[in-house]
Formats: sequence, structure tokens, C-alpha cells
Amino acid sequence: MGAAYYRAESESGDHIEDPSEDALFMLIEDLNGSDNTFVVIQPDEDDPVWFTSVAVLDEGGYEVVRRDTTRREHDVVTETSIDRIARDLTIWMAARGFPGQLTQHTSNF
Repeated sequence: MGAAYYRAESESGDHIEDPSEDALFMLIEDLNGSDNTFVVIQPDEDDPVWFTSVAVLDEGGYEVVRRDTTRREHDVVTETSIDRIARDLTIWMAARGFPGQLTQHTSNF
């Protein structure tokens, strides 16, 4: 198995290396309001430049935080659909840089 690019870890200690959309769905679905209230996903490296987290809200639903210091992004939203959260985070993370990965540049040519 290759090196992990990023890691998802919940408050309860559950963790998954390079989680798929389905794995993120399961981690978020397992969150509750008492002893497993959040999951954090970030690169598996010292001092990561991006992270995202999902936390259970007392009033229902989830708070989703996405932060990328290299792109000056910091977004906080609330969402009720686990399916949508898992899909959106998978897409967002796919656009992040990983150690040893070349940065993609767009060109007008």
C-alpha cells in the first residue's frame, strides 16, 4: 500500500487513510451529540496547509469548515445532508495539493 496523502480522524479515534466518498459518509454518519461530535480531514504531514472538519450541531445538522492557507480559503457552512457533505468534501480535497504532487496550472493556450 502506498503512502497516505490525507487522513480522516473522528473524535472517537476512528481513522481512515485516504478516505473515499463512501468512507467519509460512514464517518460522518457515525457522529453523535455526545462522544463523537466531529471528524477532521487533513494531509498526513507535519504542519498541514489545509484541513476540513465536520461537527454535529446542537440544533441538528452539521457545521462544515474548509480551510486552505495557501489559497487563502476559509469557508464555514451548515448542511443537513451527509451525502452532500461527503461528495462536496471529496471534490474539494481532490483540488488540494499533496506532498510530492505537482501543482496543476491552468493555461489559456
